[in-house]
Amino acid sequence: MRVLIVAVGRMKAGPERDLVARYLDRAVASGKPHGLADFSVVELAESRASSADARKTEESRAIRSAIPDRSVIIALDERGKSVSSNDFATRLADWRDSGRQTVVLLIGGADGLSAELRDHADFVISFSAMTWPHQLVRIMAAEQLYRATTILSGHPYHRGD
Repeated sequence: MRVLIVAVGRMKAGPERDLVARYLDRAVASGKPHGLADFSVVELAESRASSADARKTEESRAIRSAIPDRSVIIALDERGKSVSSNDFATRLADWRDSGRQTVVLLIGGADGLSAELRDHADFVISFSAMTWPHQLVRIMAAEQLYRATTILSGHPYHRGD
């Protein structure tokens, strides 16, 4: 199963980009034996529209165009459900086992995701009720994907419940 992070905004070269790449490389290596591969990031330009609603609308169009047909869509949003790493790993495995070809994690721009995208998502999750910089959200998403592959493989990296 292919796993994409579709994110509004481009990360500059530096430690944050390196950390995302490191976690996704690890996810590829540990995920392959479990049918999880091709972990990657699609970066989209931030809208320059003058209002938040117009920016979200413009960014939503770009996000929708980056989502492959019949993908499982996970929206990352502060209003989403808080889930454990084990639950997240189980859901990935369930989608894989049901024959889904692609899972897409959506990270909106500075104004967040449009209500339409959240409503269209198969699953809306939150890393916290707090607002996080998009670079950190991307790092946390990449780390959770790697963690999910280690949970599925029984690797000791994950020591939580």
